[in-house]
Amino acid sequence: MTWLLVVLLVLPLVACLVSLARNPVVAEAATLVAGAGSLALAITVAFSVRNGSPLEIGGSWLRVDPLGAVFLLATGFLYAVAAAFSIGYLRADERRRDYAGFAVRYFSLLNLFGWTMLSVPLVNDFGLLWIAVELTTVVSVLLVAVDRTEAALEAAWKYILLGSVGLGLALLGVVFLYAAGIHTLGDAYVPHYAKLIAAAPKLPALPVKVAFLLAVVGFGTKVGLVPMHTWLPDAHSEAPSSISAMLSGALLVNAFYAILRFFQVTAATSGSDFPRHVLLVFGLVSLALAALYVLRQESYKRLLAYSSIEHMGVIALGIGFGVPIAIAGALLHVLNHAAAKSLAFFGAGSILRRYDTKQIERVRGAATVLPVSGPMFLAAALALSGLPLSGIFRSEFQIVSGGFSRPAYVWVALLVVLANVAFFGIIWHAGRMVLSPADAATVRGETSWWIVGAMGVCLVVVVGLGLHLPAPLSDLLHSAAKLLDPSSR
Repeated sequence: MTWLLVVLLVLPLVACLVSLARNPVVAEAATLVAGAGSLALAITVAFSVRNGSPLEIGGSWLRVDPLGAVFLLATGFLYAVAAAFSIGYLRADERRRDYAGFAVRYFSLLNLFGWTMLSVPLVNDFGLLWIAVELTTVVSVLLVAVDRTEAALEAAWKYILLGSVGLGLALLGVVFLYAAGIHTLGDAYVPHYAKLIAAAPKLPALPVKVAFLLAVVGFGTKVGLVPMHTWLPDAHSEAPSSISAMLSGALLVNAFYAILRFFQVTAATSGSDFPRHVLLVFGLVSLALAALYVLRQESYKRLLAYSSIEHMGVIALGIGFGVPIAIAGALLHVLNHAAAKSLAFFGAGSILRRYDTKQIERVRGAATVLPVSGPMFLAAALALSGLPLSGIFRSEFQIVSGGFSRPAYVWVALLVVLANVAFFGIIWHAGRMVLSPADAATVRGETSWWIVGAMGVCLVVVVGLGLHLPAPLSDLLHSAAKLLDPSSR
């Protein structure tokens, strides 16, 4: 089964090369095959490691355990649905003068982006992990600026500037962690995850804690944790909607995955109290600021961007509570957020193609103007707000239950209050866009059934995970949660 890891990395690269042919239809087909194939392989790998036995290859340079498999699933899913959505999204703009060149450039970068994000949960070394996250930054910056508008270029510049500063700090964290290991493992050791975790009780606590703080601030810049979040609303609002979905549902959580690898070593070195409290503070502050900003947004894509910051805060709180049910809930939230946020951004893309505006006030009657994607956009808003029957309700309920079991009543109370503030903001804005009367002059009808199909897949996952958690996925989440719970070892 280890050959699957190699195929996972090769498939998007092949699609990238094929997409460079000056034929948009070939690029579409290659991207669709690569996305669907990557999702199928990710599901197969996750199923193989669900009981805790990792897959590894190449002297352990490539390795997937249950924790990595959760993030691999989220990335594979986003890659697949974004590939399908992109076909309809770009074809709706076929009349642009440089459509063929733009489509080739877009699909080749999309496949390269998929490759970089799949690499993050596959590597087994803190140095390679940093390189993989850096590569996601470089490629995603190009996709944020792919439309070449002034606003997109400004957002991309801000993103690369702040992202580079953050990843510079993260690299310093890798250096501190490597230096801590030298005292125990010798100068020539390779910082594989399992090796460092096994040696963690013998590592000096101070440099490991410093490394963790640097990782939270550094990689947290990519996650969008406050106060390192300022690039995120601009980048997400200016990127094409398919890229916004991948940024929100996969890029942010992959950077969070990097933090969790540092969390493992820190918790095994000096106990989990220090890293837990760091995540609790950053998570609560991020949730608070995002909830307040959601209330006053004028752009629906910026609204969804701040919603992403909110949900990263929820995940941080779930890990910070530090009990198995909350940790499993936080990891489930990674998958639920990927499905719900892709549904929301795809709906935003459909609205943008029909109304040609990102302003909330200028979108009216989406339920009748876009009779399928309009209501599904509202369903996405309801899911992101944590309404029952959605997967996000299930994962947030697990996180809250874990907080009560710790007990951490104050933290849980603040989480519930702030989540409800965000709920009212998202529902208020989305409800006005979808349920208000439409202008008579607005053209009716869906812009593409590719868009509707991609949204339908996302909606099935969002509702499906709310109604029923499959046993293999439950096993995977609990195996992954054990890796983040020092008391289970």
